[in-house]
Amino acid sequence: MIDLDDDIPQGNDLDDVVLRARKRFKVAQDRESIFIERFRDDMRFVVGDSDNGYQWPDIMRNQRAAAQRPMLTVNKTHMHWLHIVNDMKQNAPSIKIEPSGSGATYEAAQAYEAIIKHIERRSNAQRAYDKAAEFQVAGGIGYWRVVNEYVSDNGFEQELRIEPIPNPLDVLMDPHIKKMDGSDARYAFVYVGVPVEDFRQAYPDEAVVPVEMDSITDNEGWVTRDTVRVAEYYEVRSVRDWSYAIPQPDGTYAYMLWSVMTAEEREFVKKTDAGKVLRKRRVDRKEVHWYKIAGKSVVDHRLIPGKYIPVVRVPGEELIIDGQIERKGIVRYLKDPQRMYNYNTSAQIEYGALQSKAPWLAPLQAIDGLEDYWRTANTTPPAVLPFNAYDDQGREIPAPSRQDPPTAAPAYLQAMEAAANEMQMVSGHYDATMGAPSNETAGVAIQQRQRQGDLTSYHFIDAQAAAVAFTGRVLVGLIPHIYDTERVFRIIENGHITEVHATQQDVAASMETVQDRTRLVFKPGVGDYEVTADVGPNWATRRQEAWDSMTQIITQSPQLMQVMGDLAFRAADFPMADEIAERLKRTIPPALLGDGPSPQEQHLMQQLQLAQKQLQIAEQKVQELTLRTRDRSGELMLDAERLRMEQANEHAHRQIDVYEAETVRLRELARIAGTQREQQQIERSGISGQAQ
Repeated sequence: MIDLDDDIPQGNDLDDVVLRARKRFKVAQDRESIFIERFRDDMRFVVGDSDNGYQWPDIMRNQRAAAQRPMLTVNKTHMHWLHIVNDMKQNAPSIKIEPSGSGATYEAAQAYEAIIKHIERRSNAQRAYDKAAEFQVAGGIGYWRVVNEYVSDNGFEQELRIEPIPNPLDVLMDPHIKKMDGSDARYAFVYVGVPVEDFRQAYPDEAVVPVEMDSITDNEGWVTRDTVRVAEYYEVRSVRDWSYAIPQPDGTYAYMLWSVMTAEEREFVKKTDAGKVLRKRRVDRKEVHWYKIAGKSVVDHRLIPGKYIPVVRVPGEELIIDGQIERKGIVRYLKDPQRMYNYNTSAQIEYGALQSKAPWLAPLQAIDGLEDYWRTANTTPPAVLPFNAYDDQGREIPAPSRQDPPTAAPAYLQAMEAAANEMQMVSGHYDATMGAPSNETAGVAIQQRQRQGDLTSYHFIDAQAAAVAFTGRVLVGLIPHIYDTERVFRIIENGHITEVHATQQDVAASMETVQDRTRLVFKPGVGDYEVTADVGPNWATRRQEAWDSMTQIITQSPQLMQVMGDLAFRAADFPMADEIAERLKRTIPPALLGDGPSPQEQHLMQQLQLAQKQLQIAEQKVQELTLRTRDRSGELMLDAERLRMEQANEHAHRQIDVYEAETVRLRELARIAGTQREQQQIERSGISGQAQ
């Protein structure tokens, strides 16, 4: 692609800046000229009514006004436009931050999200998103922008704001952008025409001489007889820089630009790079310059932190055809069927107005002398309408007859119906999707039917989500530079308080949640983050859906009222729902509310309980072993006693056996002794007998 800026001076001198800005302004304006006219016509058409007549071509409107012919405007386009815009308002995108590397953490990502929510609420960003959506859907594009301003008149702390741009035609951006969100734009203008007297009062040091009428064209509108153009001019410049990959103790690399290093870091890089151990490469670093150009002079200038022009574009349908921008919303497609409807409804009214309004036809002789009856017959019908049945000669006079009432022309009615159907076909929003009665009776089925109709306009929601995501990237890039002092942000959402402490100290990001309060501490600017936009219902819609869902759950499982009843009533929006929720909360066990020990304490308690359980098991085993030992000892003692008794018994038996043996021996000895004595006696007796 040929760069149309090749012949523009690239110096930093203010005169060069003005010359470069004017040439770029003309390039962008010429490229957008056709769209600008169509945008104006589309915006007039969508708000057309019977008073302004914007939906009627000028020639036809003048002709009908001169001829006093009906010229009705039944603006059905406005309803199709509102259907899309209001759906977008109910499904506003929200910015989501995810850590992606270089020291980024989940806690810091949550802190960024909280600060961005704070910025959106303080600046009422939703109104900026809604206003851009109105222009986007109707005319094809809308804008908002991010600005920084001082918190107070006598302070030095700044804060970020998201501001709407009330008129998209006050913006011109680089026509060579390739990304839908305009993140690759090299320049942009936000401008306005200021009356000469107001300009002289605002800028008394600037010499502005109104030009003559014949030089207005050559001057390209920057200074005219009545106005002076005051433009905020954003310009992105590429600055050559060195990027270093510095090894870290954990084996990773920290990627740093030479231009943003501290003196200590630069000294370290010089010493280390002398040994050829650092990886480095040339990069083109982006700088965003802001100029305020009033007529022919630059009256203000500053360097904007970040690498993006903080002007966010929200296009509708956008194509490049034959080198020209074709950009539009929904209105362009509805113009012809809307005109058909207006033409035919006006023709239908005109057709009926031209028909006779006299309800009766009667011969003069039939009502002669009875005019008072017939004069008020249209307004106060009498019980009887008399008429003269015969004339003076006795001849019969025809009776008065009622004329047929005015009739509508079927052709016009059919054409109106066809036009209405064509508008539905063009927009994709049929009666059922826009709230008309349909065959669906269940709430879920009705919502599904509406969602099907919304698919035809989802590209508008998708473009807005991309713009909101780009806004998040702009804010993430600006927050470390704007909030460069110790700050505390307090965000309240659904009764939950989030406090974010932004510090410049080298601390690790942390997050602590206690009951209904979350405390985040982080240092802005550390790490890389991915930004996305989550599209969904707005808070009011989500709250109603939450109430409906939790009510259905509790109906099916009433016991859950003791677990989640307070949450259910916090989602309700009827009076005193919060008081009911607070009373129910007092009846819920502290453990369910998170009022118990912290996760670390719970983990330690679990470990302690496990150790106590193991100790109990060990003690039980010791007791069992003790009992077993005791039982075994008893058994051994019994066995020993039994053995001793057995031994004693055996010994006793042996003694008895010895005793019995001795007794037997003694008896035997006694017997032998007795026998011997007897023998001796016998022998003595024999000797004695012989002696005698």
